[in-house]
Amino acid sequence: MDYLADRTKLIDASGIRKVFALAAQLDDPVNFSIGQPDFDVPDVVKDAAIDAIRKGYNKYSQTAGLEDVVACLKAKIAAEYGWDNPPLMITDGVSGGLLLAFMALINPGDEVIVQDPYFVMYKHLVRMLGGKCVYINTYPDFRLPVEKIEAAITDKTKLICLNSPANPTGAVYTEKEVNDIAQLAQQNNIIVLSDEIYEEFCYDAKNPSIGTYYDKAIILRGFSKSHAMTGWRLGYAAVSEKLAPLLDKMLMIQQYTFVCAPTPFQMAIPAAMECDTTAYVDQYHKKRDRMLEGLGKCFDITRPAGAFYMFIKAPDKYPNATAFVKKAIENNVLIIPGNVFSEQDTHFRISYVATDEKIEQGIKILCNLAM
Repeated sequence: MDYLADRTKLIDASGIRKVFALAAQLDDPVNFSIGQPDFDVPDVVKDAAIDAIRKGYNKYSQTAGLEDVVACLKAKIAAEYGWDNPPLMITDGVSGGLLLAFMALINPGDEVIVQDPYFVMYKHLVRMLGGKCVYINTYPDFRLPVEKIEAAITDKTKLICLNSPANPTGAVYTEKEVNDIAQLAQQNNIIVLSDEIYEEFCYDAKNPSIGTYYDKAIILRGFSKSHAMTGWRLGYAAVSEKLAPLLDKMLMIQQYTFVCAPTPFQMAIPAAMECDTTAYVDQYHKKRDRMLEGLGKCFDITRPAGAFYMFIKAPDKYPNATAFVKKAIENNVLIIPGNVFSEQDTHFRISYVATDEKIEQGIKILCNLAM
């Protein structure tokens, strides 16, 4: 295996994908593993994509995306943040946006501040690019620890990553927390990357965005979760004019990697923007509440306020969370060990994108295993 690049030794197959593959081998499992909505793409959005395909929008678009669609998204960002003519590009999902931003910013030896627990991709992308993640422990309540972040800043700090609503914890940061980070970043002239893929899924309060407070932020958003388009690969990256050179470089890198986001699906973005997804969010709000009610009797749970995840402490009777996860899978419940998202192995992640019937079944099995 000496022919493999050294960077391939810095990553492992995604623990989430391993469990996802396992799901295909089990007979009707309770699948709390994958973060994929269980509703389908709204019909009006499907129709827009089908219509685009039939009308011949099947070729490359410009690297940044179709001009009219980019203009719609720019108008949304400009209205929200007050940014004048914000540079914006359509990406191949928020994951594609993450890769482009990291490639455009991170040099070997650069440090990236990441809250632990974290979305799995941050760690591995940063390492592949020769950077170093500086993990900020947020246990047990998963709040945004501004003082710890301030203490972690060095002359090598290139970037602070935010993810709210968060995967895997479901945490939603407060206006004060985000504003405090904005002030800290401004004082130290550090770019903040804000991964907002779950922005629509907030149950207790609206999600404040760093872009409201800070104009050296990269905003990454998408439609995969809010409109169940996980296979369509549609996201977008936006910055203020201050970071226009950064977006230019992200565009250049996209030319040599993804080329462009899928053109017919781009044509469906305006329809998605007009589509009311409140009913779906309300459903997950109810699922969140039911999971808290059912599992809260048996587990130590920090109440999640957004996304569709819970990050739950494993019962003390098990040596670590991985052991508990193994036992759960043996009982036909698929969950993810917390060390996939963390430097610790104390918690496990549940994704409650499941039918009410499966949720009830899963609550019963998991509570029995905790007793």
